[in-house]
Amino acid sequence: MDDNEELKQSGSDSGKEVDGKSESAQKDKPRIPEASFSLFMSSLVTQALISLGEVENPFSEKSEPNLDQAKFTIDTLEIIREKTKGNLTEDEAKLLDTALYDLRMRYIEKSK
Repeated sequence: MDDNEELKQSGSDSGKEVDGKSESAQKDKPRIPEASFSLFMSSLVTQALISLGEVENPFSEKSEPNLDQAKFTIDTLEIIREKTKGNLTEDEAKLLDTALYDLRMRYIEKSK
């Protein structure tokens, strides 16, 4: 049996057991959502909200404002907006514009 045949044969067993877990145990895991621009934006907005202290940090379970990090994330969203101008759907552009406006207002309030 050559190396290619070995790979095919071992690949044919995939799905029966992965990392010591049965196929049914793998099916019970929550599925990762399909990547999309909206999901990407939502993750950055959440990161900014955590940095603003508006949302509890999921790792420390505390509200830990870091305005420098919040500004960096807001600036990153602005760069994305500029670089994607004309390439977003109407809904995506509206989501990004609304998020930027909201985050900027929150940042200004926290900066006082």
